[in-house]
Amino acid sequence: MGLTFLIGCGEEHKPEENEIEWNKEISSEYSNAIAEDEEVDIQVFLEMRPEWKMKRTGSGLRYWVYESGDGEMPKSGEVADVEIQISLLNGTRCYGTEEDEYIEVAVDKSQAETGVQEALKLLRVGDKAKLIIPSHIGHGLLGDLDKIPPMHTLVMDIHLLGIKK
Repeated sequence: MGLTFLIGCGEEHKPEENEIEWNKEISSEYSNAIAEDEEVDIQVFLEMRPEWKMKRTGSGLRYWVYESGDGEMPKSGEVADVEIQISLLNGTRCYGTEEDEYIEVAVDKSQAETGVQEALKLLRVGDKAKLIIPSHIGHGLLGDLDKIPPMHTLVMDIHLLGIKK
């Protein structure tokens, strides 16, 4: 008993009516829609925390220095020693330093989120700040493939302890 398979290979694949041909314009529209939804979520989050006097940068980073230090501001290439707590808008804790522990972040030279890099250059040694980092300057479309899901806004509490040149 034999089986015969007929395979056509001469025809080019044509998208079905419900398939979308992905292009730069559609990608941009999709990214903008995600950013708009995320912005609404951030606004709702902040409305529930009127004591957080956030400033907004052009990138969408929001920050509030709730305890001021009087030290220097980190510059590109320097290493910042920071205590940090990272959570999602819904309060889920993702990462953080333990008591009496810190991490080193090479300013503009490390794998830290773009939003953290931007924020560090706005702080002085001794500052404690709250940050809200939208996904496009956080972990974006993929998340961190561990505790931070794709397309999620991050809330950070950061304490700039010192700078190493």
